[in-house]
Amino acid sequence: MAVKIEMVKQTEVKKLKAISEIAFTETFAKDNTPADLSAFLAQNYNYTQLEKELANQNSFFYFIYQQNELAGYLKLNINEAQSEAGVNDALEIERIYILAVFKRQGLGQELIAFTEKVAQAQNKRQLWLGVWEYNLPAITFYKKMGFVKTGEHIFTLGSDDQTDWIMTKRINDKSSGGL
Repeated sequence: MAVKIEMVKQTEVKKLKAISEIAFTETFAKDNTPADLSAFLAQNYNYTQLEKELANQNSFFYFIYQQNELAGYLKLNINEAQSEAGVNDALEIERIYILAVFKRQGLGQELIAFTEKVAQAQNKRQLWLGVWEYNLPAITFYKKMGFVKTGEHIFTLGSDDQTDWIMTKRINDKSSGGL
């Protein structure tokens, strides 16, 4: 399997918008109203918002390719870009999505391993993420990857306030060098 992970460039915002909308819709459309889904996509995956996020020096986007086909993407945050305050020793995985056709091929594991290297290069001691309490396949995957539930927060999808589990994973404190 030829897997490649590359940082998303500012000039790739159209590709980022497209995969963001497809992946989010594949994952959550069946469990949410069309109105809430549409509102969320319009607010969070519009060009202005994505360009702002891409320009943030504390956020990092990556595409993952399998056999030169775009298979998913990742958004990581450090410092004040994180969606929770007071976690300066941590790196947040804000978004990690694999398109449905590429799931169950080890790409999620590749992205988690890559994220650990990024965290080590940033001298972070733990990873954390929020996952919807009813997204059982994702929760099972994160547990398999060594994450544990450490809290909860509210994630608003359109007009629907939903509960996300906060899951964390401690990582090796030693830096593995730059990426």
